[in-house]
Amino acid sequence: QVQLVESGGGLVQPGGSLRLSCAASGSFFSIITMGWYRQPPGNQRDLVAQISPGGSTNYADSVKGRFTISRDNAKNTVYLQMNNLKPEDTAVYYCNSPTTDGLRWGQGTQVTVSS
Repeated sequence: QVQLVESGGGLVQPGGSLRLSCAASGSFFSIITMGWYRQPPGNQRDLVAQISPGGSTNYADSVKGRFTISRDNAKNTVYLQMNNLKPEDTAVYYCNSPTTDGLRWGQGTQVTVSS
């Protein structure tokens, strides 16, 4: 069973930064698009950033210019560098693939932006 394990969340003040990591098991990782999603309290889970196997990226307008997604295929890991964080970025963050079905969701990592 493929596993996705997110880490790196925490409590940060507005304007601060965090770097999230997602470690994936399995040999498929390098050939699929990966993405970061977030689910604020009481809201649906939305895709905020994605990266293709070759490194092409796309971002939601709400995070463009502040978040950077990257991947290390040798380590089966995808990252999300989050800068200039805002209170509205508070959410549980998950990784998964927006183009490949069947990857079980991990537990996510909580990001709280508050003074």
